[in-house]
Amino acid sequence: MNVLLVYPQIPETFWSFKHALKFASRRAAFPPLGLLTVAAMLPAEWGKKLVDMNATKLSERDLQWADYVFVSAMVAQQDSARDVIRRSKQLGKKVVAGGPLFRRGYEAFGFNDVDHLVIGESEDLMPRLVRDIENGCAVGVYEAVEKPDMSRSPVPLWSLVKSRHYEMMNLQYSRGCPFNCEFCDIVVMNGRVPRTKSTQQVIAELDALYQHGWRGSVFFTDDNFIGNKNKLKAEVLPAIIAWNRRNGYRFSFFTEASINLADDEHLMQLMSDAGFDVVFVGIESPNEGSLVECNKMPNKGRDLISDVKTIQRHGMQVQGGFIVGFDEDPPSIFRSQINFIQKSGIVSAMVGVLMAPPGTRLYERMRAQGRLLPQGTGNNTDGTTNIVPKMGLEKLTKGYRQVMATIYSPREYYERVRTFLQEFRPRRTRKMSYSPRYLGALLKCLWTVGIRQRGRTEFWRSFLWTLRNKPRCFHLYITFAIQGYHYRRVASLTGLGRLETSQG
Repeated sequence: MNVLLVYPQIPETFWSFKHALKFASRRAAFPPLGLLTVAAMLPAEWGKKLVDMNATKLSERDLQWADYVFVSAMVAQQDSARDVIRRSKQLGKKVVAGGPLFRRGYEAFGFNDVDHLVIGESEDLMPRLVRDIENGCAVGVYEAVEKPDMSRSPVPLWSLVKSRHYEMMNLQYSRGCPFNCEFCDIVVMNGRVPRTKSTQQVIAELDALYQHGWRGSVFFTDDNFIGNKNKLKAEVLPAIIAWNRRNGYRFSFFTEASINLADDEHLMQLMSDAGFDVVFVGIESPNEGSLVECNKMPNKGRDLISDVKTIQRHGMQVQGGFIVGFDEDPPSIFRSQINFIQKSGIVSAMVGVLMAPPGTRLYERMRAQGRLLPQGTGNNTDGTTNIVPKMGLEKLTKGYRQVMATIYSPREYYERVRTFLQEFRPRRTRKMSYSPRYLGALLKCLWTVGIRQRGRTEFWRSFLWTLRNKPRCFHLYITFAIQGYHYRRVASLTGLGRLETSQG
């Protein structure tokens, strides 16, 4: 049996980093971890190929080779997923589909050509599907009844990817989040009780990446990495610290966590010692009423800017998620979001318009109020929404564009970079690699961002400031400059403001 695993193309968004990756000669941010894990669940004697359409093209030869085409996708990848399914069926191939796009609530997207739909996590479902395929009796839908024990999750099949195509690798330690935000479908898919892999599994996956030749950043894709703090502090982080020390600190780590990370000094220190230098935090809103509305209780009653700076001082860059369009948002919310982002020094700020994913409590509330619009794009930075906002769609769209055009304009962006670097305390164990790839990215940055791009005056002012005041963070400054170039390119293409990178 030959199985072709296909990951559809991600549209151009702020978080695809398409334009930034070109500086480092990379093709995609990270590989499709879900498909690589599924591949490891398939029989060893089956032939397997992976096509990540973000890193390479899907050829007719690939499809002709396959007996089955396995597709996994997020909602934002729906157009590309449809095209993959159409091409597969034209060639008479059986299609197996799973992942966030292919689940209850998304039937309206219409994937009638899928032969076998896998709804839910694969650890319990894949053995049944494999057995039925081999016996010629596979059914149309395989749906998980319970959340699987993650101790049965195998090490991903890294032999299917070329690591040189990616900016970072990835690893999953836990699934689920203990909180219950109204708009979030994580608890719908993965539950509120965090399930974790064993410490031995985590170390085995790090070993596998190291043996595959990887040296660099690794993204822990957990819904909330600190959902089970006790196990992290007692077992997992000490083991990662020992592993990274043993291997010369060649890995750094990036993950997602809730803001209450700032309350735990010991946990922050352990994460920093282990090599975590970036953490994504869902801030959502500086408006207390909006936080209460969406049940974002970890953020309620806090000095959120102080919390962000506390994490930054422990050697971790905070990337932030923000939302506009809550019923409780006042007219001043757009200026408040801008002010918060600037004062906090959150360089990478993911600002999106409120969406109601199917299955969430927000979706049910909007449906009961008759405020649902047709399905959204799944791209939470394109300014679209699937709900009728209380403030009015025109006002919301205009305000959103104001936020994005402001925070990614050169003056505000580089001001935020300096604000962050003033607080940031980098780890002294970090090993910097001045490889030909890094030097090539540096030269491209100096030419493209420092000479050709609008806003180059701000670039050079912050460049010199960093050399004088934070020389150990120079590599990070260059990373921010490259990312800023990408943000402005995408903002220009999506009509969110005139931030184009033209000459003159």
